[in-house]
Amino acid sequence: MLIKRSPQSLVLPASEITPQAVYEERRRFIARMAAGAVAGGALWEMANREAFADVPAQKLAAKPNPAYAPLEKQTPFKDASSYNNYYEFGLDKDEPAQTAHTLRTRPWTVSIEGEVKKPMTLDIDSLLKLAPLEERIYRLRCVEGWSMVIPWVGYSLSALIKKVEPTGNAKFVEFTTLADSKQMPGIGNRVLNWPYVEGLRIDEAMHPLTLLGLGMYGQTLPNQNGAPVRVVVPWKYGFKSAKSIVKIRFLKEQPRTAWNVSAPSEYGFYSNVNPEVDHPRWSQASERRIGEDGFFQKKRKTLMFNGYPEVASLYTGMDLKKNF
Repeated sequence: MLIKRSPQSLVLPASEITPQAVYEERRRFIARMAAGAVAGGALWEMANREAFADVPAQKLAAKPNPAYAPLEKQTPFKDASSYNNYYEFGLDKDEPAQTAHTLRTRPWTVSIEGEVKKPMTLDIDSLLKLAPLEERIYRLRCVEGWSMVIPWVGYSLSALIKKVEPTGNAKFVEFTTLADSKQMPGIGNRVLNWPYVEGLRIDEAMHPLTLLGLGMYGQTLPNQNGAPVRVVVPWKYGFKSAKSIVKIRFLKEQPRTAWNVSAPSEYGFYSNVNPEVDHPRWSQASERRIGEDGFFQKKRKTLMFNGYPEVASLYTGMDLKKNF
């Protein structure tokens, strides 16, 4: 597939370029907010902070896994928890940290269904105890051109998959995230069709690198980072790592995923980090590491599969420009 590079992508920082649908919805959102702000925006915020008290972060005992510890400086927690893509809580990077206090993470259950021999529903405490927790330091690369290095806490998703025993018909795994307009102020925007849905091929989901994420920096996940449970797929662009999961479904056919449905020419099902396949509106050849010295810091060269070459065998014989 030929993808032309926009001349603008050589000038503007990738992280500052916003998908057109997001930009247009943001303008509508700002107009609505401006119209109602004087009438009672501050009172609404105070009432919601009282109604949805933050759940204190819980420390998680996790054994560091030296196999997943790149020799790179970790992104400071304050940056990793305040610069986020989570459109259910706002379209700008700083909005989720300001608005995600409305998310109630307990009680929380995740249903596992579809092509499995043992469908089940597990609460968050059961998920925390399902397998020994590990700390894994993974790079996270976003399609917009920025990256982080985060110490995640969790265990291989394969531990959960083995527990439910997929049938021979299970070829894909679909993740459905929470969509509750009472808790998520961004659900009202029209950028995507809610709920947010993502998916993996089952061999991708079973790969040891694919993490069921239950925490970061030694504690439970902050709301804005996908609390209380998410997946982390480090060789794919960040939007593939579904947050605040409420359902995991095993399917015969490839699921229809949120961004692929919204903009199929821009967001493929696989979305492996690939410096040779540009987004239609910007280059993927380099990235800006969050927490370093701003826009004047020299960009890093983007690595194939985000620096995880052990997954290359999953795509033997595939054209990764066509299957982007």
